[in-house]
Amino acid sequence: MNLNCIIIDDEPDAVDLLELLIRQSTTWTLKAKCYDALEALSFLKTNRVDFIFLDINMPRLTGMELAALLPAHTKIIFTTAYSEYAFESYGFQTIDYLLKPITLKRFLAAVQKIEKYFLKPEQGQTPHTDHGQECFFVKSGKVIRKIILKDILYFEGEKDYVSLVTGDEKLLIYRRLKDIEAQLALPFIRVHNSYIINYEQLNKIEENHIYIGDKRIPVSEKFRDGFMEIINKKKF
Repeated sequence: MNLNCIIIDDEPDAVDLLELLIRQSTTWTLKAKCYDALEALSFLKTNRVDFIFLDINMPRLTGMELAALLPAHTKIIFTTAYSEYAFESYGFQTIDYLLKPITLKRFLAAVQKIEKYFLKPEQGQTPHTDHGQECFFVKSGKVIRKIILKDILYFEGEKDYVSLVTGDEKLLIYRRLKDIEAQLALPFIRVHNSYIINYEQLNKIEENHIYIGDKRIPVSEKFRDGFMEIINKKKF
């Protein structure tokens, strides 16, 4: 796939490694190597790229500070030695978050994610917007209840059952969370081993938690990328 990118990193060795990986493993065009955030800002004012590789820990202006100055649509792959910025990075149009030292295996995984992101529908990708059926039926105890999908706030998995929570009630379902997940489509997203949420019901995302009504739900590292990829597609 023909994509244009730049590298922004103050460490020459890190830039050299990333350039080597790009040239050996992709058909992308590396438009520039910027060793300073201000240099990158100047370049991006007059040059268009599809995405940027952006280091976080840089002098004068950090990667996070630079990202906040870029147009909101700028697609970013963060490259850093610090894992603690991962969730904060998804406040931007982040496609991936690569931890240094970047291995070939991890870079190839990122290549797949990046190219999938830019794959146009006519090339074979159909955006997943299926909301499933408008309702389904739930057996809770001896009663079979009809539940409207849009009314569901979230599912919470326990050992032997799942709690289905709406704005009005909480029902116990004697099934596994992964079995319920298999029957759901967007707007339902798995965000944790114990939670599936309806993203249309969420109020806000703060640090590594989602807020739905008064409920504070954790987002685990395992599901974070998939969740934020969906959210970023809905973000202005």
